[in-house]
Amino acid sequence: MNSTPLPLPFQATLDSFLRSLVAKNRTPATLTGYRSDLRSFLAWLCDNTACGQPQDVTRAYVTEYLAERGQAGVCGLSRARNLAVIKEYFRFLVESGMLAGSPTDGITPPKREKRGRNYLSQEAYTRLLQLAAGTPRDYAILQVFLQTGVRVSELATLSVDDVDLERGLVRVTGKGLADRDIPLNKKAIAALRLWRAARPPSEHRVLFTNRFGAPLGVRGIQKLVVRYRGAAGIERRITPHSLRHTFATQKARLGVSAFQLRDYLGHANLATTQLYVHLGQEEARRVMEETSL
Repeated sequence: MNSTPLPLPFQATLDSFLRSLVAKNRTPATLTGYRSDLRSFLAWLCDNTACGQPQDVTRAYVTEYLAERGQAGVCGLSRARNLAVIKEYFRFLVESGMLAGSPTDGITPPKREKRGRNYLSQEAYTRLLQLAAGTPRDYAILQVFLQTGVRVSELATLSVDDVDLERGLVRVTGKGLADRDIPLNKKAIAALRLWRAARPPSEHRVLFTNRFGAPLGVRGIQKLVVRYRGAAGIERRITPHSLRHTFATQKARLGVSAFQLRDYLGHANLATTQLYVHLGQEEARRVMEETSL
């Protein structure tokens, strides 16, 4: 994060804006992202313009900032996110009566490059599971990802009490602190039973811990996936989100409806889920073609 000290008016409005996000139950990850994006923008203003307060910011400064990021190689998707955050910040200032109007009005978001969703073939994720089979914790983590499609932040915060193996359910706290229950299949239940039996004593209620009984955390889970990817000889970049995409794509390919997938994945917008249905249909057509008689 840029260490440039911000003038008090900028810092005060940034703090107020972030408090408003807390009041809206935005997740810690969202708060971190907004803080980072806005602080980078405000620090750039301090370093490159004479702006000392939000009233001094012009539309030209915002577009120049986005242009410089583009020249530095930042992709259109990231710059579109930067602009969305900046817009929300100034919208907050206008709605709070601190500004008469927003300098971001009329700015068109940068074009977002199309990106394919990265998911694993059955052969690839089977290799991951085989490699982890001798380690109850790692095997359970991979099975929960592949059988429920949870986000890495959701898996990292699962508690022992969130898992009901008798009923075959896991309660997940998603974005906006919204809870959803996801059914567990036999493979996930068996993997979690093994881990519960092997889990070291811990003062923490979090489900997945390290060997010292401390929470494993998002970073630890990310490193775990990367390690197994390397051991499995998978050359392309694989992250916990790739396992979420794998779950969704495979379920869509097998005929699970967009409405059901939306409930599993915790999407607020059905259009987001519909992308997986399209991917599943494309995969089904490819398989049909490759196995033609």
